[in-house]
Order: sequence, then structure tokens, then C-alpha cells
Amino acid sequence: MSDARRELILDELGLLPLWTRRELLAERQAETASETLAEPILAIAPTPAARPAPLVKAHPAPPPPVAAEPVQPALVAPENNARAAAIAAMDWQALQAGVASCTACGLCQSRNRTVFGVGNPGADWLVVGEAPGAEEDRQGEPFVGQAGRLLDSMLEAVDRNRKENVFILNTLKCRPPQNRNPTPEEIALCAPFLHRQVELIKPKVIFAVGRFAVQSLLNREATIASLRGKTHDYRGIPVIVSYHPAYLLRNMPDKSKAWQDLVLAKKTLAAAV
Repeated sequence: MSDARRELILDELGLLPLWTRRELLAERQAETASETLAEPILAIAPTPAARPAPLVKAHPAPPPPVAAEPVQPALVAPENNARAAAIAAMDWQALQAGVASCTACGLCQSRNRTVFGVGNPGADWLVVGEAPGAEEDRQGEPFVGQAGRLLDSMLEAVDRNRKENVFILNTLKCRPPQNRNPTPEEIALCAPFLHRQVELIKPKVIFAVGRFAVQSLLNREATIASLRGKTHDYRGIPVIVSYHPAYLLRNMPDKSKAWQDLVLAKKTLAAAV
């Protein structure tokens, strides 16, 4: 095998010769040096440093839309204008007849008798209760039975008597079945009768007992505890709020608070005379 052939094979196998003649080595080194000098030196441009990404000002996410508060329905529904106007024009006798023949709501189907009121129509002290109970429905008179006897005792303590110098009425003129709470519609349909009674009686003070009486007169919903102890206004007439006698029968300790309310009503009346 020739030297050239061997060298080629060794070169392909990556096995370089272990020795080389001095003259050939010098020639190869010279050739290598000249080739190296002949090759242009390529300047390697430095890799530009990566620019930082521009800072994007973060905008806060818009707040979620605030849901509008639901509009609360009126505590007392709007009255029928034509019916209310007709009732507002009634005198006392016509008003009594209008209550007795009323069929404006479903309570007329279950009642035995309507409950117009009792007392002196010219009294300066008016007591307004809530709705008739079973005994009131049978007798056609407000505040009878045990709660009525308690109310009479309370009134007598401030020199009032239902037959002489006070008038007593209910917000509703018919008893709700099973003594359930009256609906806003029932309260609204009875409201013209209540308003006209107050206009004709012209009291100097109103003693309102129970939350439905308060709703009808003041058109607001709040606890009796938060309303009592102060004077409210119904169309220029002072209103004193207190607990219903039926409630007092179940909560005897609050009788002392009811007495305070009676004293306030008496003082308010004395100041109005």
C-alpha cells in the first residue's frame, strides 16, 4: 500500500501519523501559516444586548358594575282615585253605610260584620288599632274581649272612656280569616275610610297601637320600640305610637312602657288644647 493511500485511510479514520519527516513538517507548518495569514479576519459583531421590554403601565381592572338597589314597593298601595274621591266626600252617615256595604276586597266574603268604630265622633282623643278579631267580627265593635278590657283600663287611667270622650276604630273594617296579617292591598283599600274618619272626627291627638295602624297613618315600616316615646305627625295631628293591648297580654313587662306612652299622649293633648 502506498504511503499516500495509507495516509488517506488513516486520515479518514482519524489516526494521524505518529511521526513526520522534519523537512515535510517544516513545509507543512509554513503552508499552514501562510494560509492562516491569507484568510481574512472576520470581525464578529457583538451580539446586541436584548432590550428590555417596554414597561406597560398597568391599568386597574374596572370595578364590576354595581347593581341598582331594587325599588321597594310602597307599604300602602296607591288608592283608586275615583273611589277615594267618593269616600272623601261622604258625611258620617254615608261613611257608615259605605263601610257596611264595602266589597272592595275579598275580606267581604268571610266577614260576619263590618267594624266601623265606637265612641264619641266629636272626641279629641282617637285610638287607632289594627284589624278586627273573631269577637269583634261577631259583635261589630272594636277592642272587645280581653284585649278590649285592657284597653279600657288603660284609657280610664288617663280619664278616658270609650262611650264619652274617646273614639276607637280599626285600620281594617273586616276581619282577615284566622286573624292573619292584612295584606298591603287590603290596607290600601280600607285606607280611604280611615282617612275620612279622621277628617270628620278632627281629633287633637291620635293614639296608634300596633304596627299596621302605624303603617296606615305614617306610611312607614318600623318597630314599635323604635317609634314610641316621641311625637309623630299625621296631616298636622300629633300621633303617639304604642304597643297593641293583645301584645301587652303576652308581654306583661312592657305595660309600663305603654303607660309612659299614655302619659305622653295626655301631655300632648293638654299642649294642643
